[in-house]
Amino acid sequence: MTLGESHPLLPSMRLDELLAELQNRLEAVLSTRDRVHALLEAVVLVGSDLELELMLRRIVETATTLVDASYGALGLVGEENAMVEFIPVGLTEDQIAKIEHWPHGLGLLGLLIKKPEPLRMSRISDHPESYGFPPGHPPMGSFLGVPLRVRDEVLGNLYLTEKRGGLEFDEEDEEVVAALATAAGVAIANARLYEETRRREIWLQASTEVTTCLLSGEDVDGVLAQLATRVREMADADVTVILFPTGEETLRVEYSDGVDGLVGQEVPVLGSFSGEAYLTAQPHTVNDLGGKGLRIGGDPPIGPAAAVPLGVGRSVRGVLALGRREGRMPFTPGMLRMLHGFAGQAAIALELAETRKDAERLGLLEDRDRIAKDLHDVVIQRLFAVAMTLMSTVRLVDHPEATTRLQHGIDELDETIRQIRSTIFAFQAPREGADAGLRGQITTLVAGARARLGFQPGLRMDGALDNEIPDPVADHLLAVLQEALSNVVRHAKASRADVSVKSTPDGLLTLAVEDNGVGIPLNGRRSGLRNLQDRAVRLGGSFTADRVSTGGTKITWSVPYR
Repeated sequence: MTLGESHPLLPSMRLDELLAELQNRLEAVLSTRDRVHALLEAVVLVGSDLELELMLRRIVETATTLVDASYGALGLVGEENAMVEFIPVGLTEDQIAKIEHWPHGLGLLGLLIKKPEPLRMSRISDHPESYGFPPGHPPMGSFLGVPLRVRDEVLGNLYLTEKRGGLEFDEEDEEVVAALATAAGVAIANARLYEETRRREIWLQASTEVTTCLLSGEDVDGVLAQLATRVREMADADVTVILFPTGEETLRVEYSDGVDGLVGQEVPVLGSFSGEAYLTAQPHTVNDLGGKGLRIGGDPPIGPAAAVPLGVGRSVRGVLALGRREGRMPFTPGMLRMLHGFAGQAAIALELAETRKDAERLGLLEDRDRIAKDLHDVVIQRLFAVAMTLMSTVRLVDHPEATTRLQHGIDELDETIRQIRSTIFAFQAPREGADAGLRGQITTLVAGARARLGFQPGLRMDGALDNEIPDPVADHLLAVLQEALSNVVRHAKASRADVSVKSTPDGLLTLAVEDNGVGIPLNGRRSGLRNLQDRAVRLGGSFTADRVSTGGTKITWSVPYR
C-alpha cells in the first residue's frame, strides 16, 4: 500500500476521537440532567411536609442518594451554637446500639458549627480537628459538610461520609448538596414555625385543662400527678418530678412520672439543680446533669435536664424538673420557655384553687359560728328559762310522784343544755386543714380503746377545750386518759365505761373515767394510779380513785389550767 493510499484513513481516526468525546459530553450532560431532575424532585419532596422530624430524615436520605454517600446526618443547632438534634441515616440497628452517645458538636462537627462553610475532604482522619467521635462510632473516610442557612441564620449542618466505590466527593457533589441545603433551610424554618405553633397550642390546651380541673374543685393531688405525666409526654422527657419545700433547706419530691421510687426523696436547696431554679425563680437547663454533680431528685441516670419554678419572684411555690436519659439531646430554649410559661400558669391555678378553698372554709366557719350563736343566744336561753320555770313549780306541787317527774324533766333539760354547749364548742373547734384540737384527740383516744375493750366507751365533753386549755396541760390530760383506759382494759373486766372531760369558766379542768368492773382491789398494786396522782400534783391539782357502790371504779383527775 502506498502512502497516498493510506492518507484518507487519518481523518477517520480524528473523527472517531471527536465522536468519542462528543459521546462522553452527552453522557455528562445526561448525567447532569438526571442529577438536576433528582435535585428538583428532592427540593419538592423536602418541602412537601411540615412534620419536622420526618422532614429532617427525608433531607438526609435525599442528600445521601444524590451524592451516593453511605452515611449521612443532619445536626440542628440552637442558641449559643449548641447542637440540639442529630438525625443519622445509613447506620444499622447494631451499629447504633454500639454508639455510646450521639455527637455533642466537637471536632469537625464543632468546626462546621463555629465556621459554617462547606467542607470537603478525602479522609476525615487527616484533618487536625478530627476528634470527638463517640465510642462505638463506625470508621468513616471521605467527608462532605454543608451548612443549612436561612438568610444570615445558620440552622445546622448536613454531613455526608463514605462515598460509595471508595471515591471522593467532588465539586459537583458539593454544589448539589449546597443547593439542596438552601431549599432544606427554608423548609426547616417553615416546619419549625409550624411545629412551634402546634406545640404552643398543645401546651395552652394542657394549661387550660389543669386550670379548669383545679378551679372546679377536683383533688389537687390527682391534678398534680396528671400534670407530671402530661409534661413528661409533651416535653418528650424520661422523668418528671414536682418538688415542694419542706423548710428552708430541702425540697421534697411530691409527684413524679417516668421513674418509680422518687416520691418522698429530698434534695438540698443549696447545691441541687432543682434548688437553683427555686432560689433564683428562673428556669435552668443543663446538657449533662450528672457531669455537673447535680440531681433532679433521687438518682436516675439523667443527662439533659430542665427545671422551672412554680411561680415568680418571692412567690415560688415549688419546682417542676424534667430529665432525659444520658446521651439524648438537651432541651431547646423554645421548650424551656414553654415549660416556664406552663409552670407559671399551673402555679397561678394552684394559688387560685387554694384561695377558693380558703373562701369555702371561711364560709363554713362563718356558718358554724352563726349556728353556734343561735344555739347559745336562743335555744339555750329558752331551755334555761323553761328549766327555771319548772324548778319554781316544784315547790308548788304536793304530790310526790308529780314532784319526781318534774325533777326528772329539769334534769333532762339540764343535760340537754350541757350537750348543746358541747356542740357549740365543737362548732368552734379547728376544722379541716388545721391541727387536731384537744376534743379531736380525746375522741381519737376513746374510739381507739373500743377494739381492746370490746365495746365503745361513752364520751361527754363540756367547755371550751380546744380554745382554752394550754398545750402542756392538754398533754398531761391525754396521757392520764390513755393510762386510765389502759387500766380499764387490763384490770376492770368491765362491760361499760364512761369518760367525761369538763372545763369550767373559773379555770378548772376535770377528767372522770368510770366503769362497772370489779373495782379497785384493796391491797393491789397502784403504781399506775400513782403516776396519775403525780401528774395532778405537778400541775397543782388533785386525783381520786374510788370504788363505786354499784360496782366498778371511778377516777377523777382535776387540775387548774390558768
